[in-house]
Amino acid sequence: MDIEKWKRWREGGDRQAEIELIEEYLPLVTYVATRLSMGLPDTVDKDDLISFGRFGLLDALKKFDYMRGLQFETYGMWRIRGSIIDGLRECDIIPRSVRDKAKKIEEAYTVLEQENLRTVTDEEVSEYLNISVAELRQTLLDVSFASVLSLDEPIQDDEEQKHSRQTVIMDERAEKPETALHKEQRKEILAEAIERLPAKERTVVSLFYYEECSLTEIAEIMELSASRISQLHSKAVFRLRGALNRSKDYLLNE
Repeated sequence: MDIEKWKRWREGGDRQAEIELIEEYLPLVTYVATRLSMGLPDTVDKDDLISFGRFGLLDALKKFDYMRGLQFETYGMWRIRGSIIDGLRECDIIPRSVRDKAKKIEEAYTVLEQENLRTVTDEEVSEYLNISVAELRQTLLDVSFASVLSLDEPIQDDEEQKHSRQTVIMDERAEKPETALHKEQRKEILAEAIERLPAKERTVVSLFYYEECSLTEIAEIMELSASRISQLHSKAVFRLRGALNRSKDYLLNE
């Protein structure tokens, strides 16, 4: 990373240095938009994703702490991803019916896993929702797109304390008032929740969020159908959301 270029722009107001940094990292936008588009409906235009992502890149460049000697790419990609997801949400491309289904499933996992203190089965969730296992699995497919975005939704609706799960979980370098201790506690909550996931769901989470594989690529790696991977991903996300919901007061108020 060219620290001098960052200094010329951020400390000296060098417009040319700013342009060079934007041009240098602009391919990150295309990369993130392409990866995200693999899990989105065909009706979503990748050019729109790129447009949303550019705002995220500019925001990341302004907020990145270049003096810490860290690589910009990881921070930049999460900011770009967040900007794209914000843009998609503003376009309201997820039907209300799908959002309602997703909320009901999240409630089921939150309540049941709190009561049982373990991961619950499809049969238990189906019974709670008063539907068949086949209906549950079809619903998990129906809400699979919503679950791709769901970790970025606010933990609560209070405008003065609106923390997204992405910020709480992933964005460790953003400027926040929390102490390093609190950050570690948040990471521990997520890490413990991931460890409790069934093996296949844990693998999907690892490949999707950390290895940045598409759901189609994960299906090939795990030798399962794409629909099965979508179901596993949805279940994993709802379990993680449940864990974060159970820890909501701790995360926001400690």
